Amino acid sequence: MSAPKKVVLAYSGGLDTSIILKWLQTEYGCEVVTFTADLGQGEELEPAREKAVLLGIKPENIHIEDVREEFVRDFVFPMFRANALYEGLYLLGTSIARPLISKRLVEIAAECGADAVAHGATGKGNDQVRFELSAYALNPEIKVIAPWRLWDLTSRTKLIEFAEKNQIPIAKDKRGEAPFSVDANLLHTSSEGKALENPAQEAPDYVYQRTVAPEDAPNTPEYVEITFERGDAVAINGEELSPATILTRLNELGGKHGIGRLDFVENRFVGMKSRGIYETPGGTVLLEAHRGIEQITLDAGSGHLKDSIMPRYAELIYNGFWFSPEREMLQALIDKSQEHVSGTVRLKLYKGSASCVGRWSDHSLYSEAHVTFEEDAGAYDQKDAQGFIRLNALRLKLIATRNRRTG
Repeated sequence: MSAPKKVVLAYSGGLDTSIILKWLQTEYGCEVVTFTADLGQGEELEPAREKAVLLGIKPENIHIEDVREEFVRDFVFPMFRANALYEGLYLLGTSIARPLISKRLVEIAAECGADAVAHGATGKGNDQVRFELSAYALNPEIKVIAPWRLWDLTSRTKLIEFAEKNQIPIAKDKRGEAPFSVDANLLHTSSEGKALENPAQEAPDYVYQRTVAPEDAPNTPEYVEITFERGDAVAINGEELSPATILTRLNELGGKHGIGRLDFVENRFVGMKSRGIYETPGGTVLLEAHRGIEQITLDAGSGHLKDSIMPRYAELIYNGFWFSPEREMLQALIDKSQEHVSGTVRLKLYKGSASCVGRWSDHSLYSEAHVTFEEDAGAYDQKDAQGFIRLNALRLKLIATRNRRTG
């Protein structure tokens, strides 16, 4: 690959991406443009601007954008329509943020005439795959630079030495070994590495940032009502709110009650197993609510089909194929299923759990007349079940007869 002339860097303002910024300048002698996304990670982003200026980036080449609404509306909510869980447990908080970051990197590159984008993902993780597959799907000609796969700064000591040599500010806690690595956005926090690398050891309490321990949560349950339209949450307790505001509010409620903690050993796409501690308080509440409204608005055939494709859909997102045709095809099916997924769910939040305790909808398929144990006024003729059972038993009876004859 020829040396890039202008690079758009996914920049957090932290030590690693600051080193990458300087490395790009010294290695290639290229112009660097920074992009910092406010995904609801809960930290002040202006220091990233100040640090970029300190490292010689022109003010017009510094992009800091609040993309929280787009993140929830166009990425999180479509994923939640599918009830997506990777390997049955993980709510894909890191995975779903990467395609949005890549999308903006590619768009900014086009706007400013850059011929390359760069990211700070390591060569051992999934994020490098997610960033790059998304970038190539959106611009097949773009160059992608992954310094962790190229440079010789292979240890924390070498990184610190490079930072000191190039007068890059180092936070005091970065001079020692960080206890663990954290990624955060409006959907979740993810903690990996160092103190968490032994899966036999319970994660220390200080790892958790958004949730109280369930045993320390309030002793009184709290009830919340979430209203949906066509599969997306639109209101909490009758108050209409924007997508990002809804997730923010649910994070507060879920975190208060110790909801959404996950200690998980997952299979990375690159082949290794990794132990992570995830906190997804609002997402966990939202998933329970969405499944609750689907229980009365989706017919069995639609619901079971959705459940059968969900693992494949979740795997596509985890592996970085958000912009693939197969994910878009599955999304079309999922979105079709949500046409009548409208109504309200009441949830009980208590000591680490979110439980659906009520649901109602103008689109409900639930018929009390058919399921009642009292008189049903002819809504259902129980004699019909006899023929239904006989037809379904025919295949089984033929098999049993054959087995008795030949066995």
